[in-house]
Amino acid sequence: MENESTILRKYIRFFGRVQSCGFRSLAQQIAKRKGVTGWVQNQHDRSVVMEIQGTQQQINDVIAELDSDPYIRIERMETKWLDPVPEEKSFRVKCNW
Repeated sequence: MENESTILRKYIRFFGRVQSCGFRSLAQQIAKRKGVTGWVQNQHDRSVVMEIQGTQQQINDVIAELDSDPYIRIERMETKWLDPVPEEKSFRVKCNW
């Protein structure tokens, strides 16, 4: 059974106005402040993919802060749970082009 301190990892694909609006930089800032690890990356189809690792509350807080930004509009998300990566120590922006 999960408790409040269980470390989880979630894959999230964000759709909407999520590129050219500071999404990745803001995600990295929030993640650092909330103490989560993972990465965020733009996709060619204008979506953004994130893998985020932390407690359920930390993950929820990061998503809520991103969603409250006036320049970002999250229209929908595709998600799945992943196995945690214990050796991961930071949250980074991945560049793919």
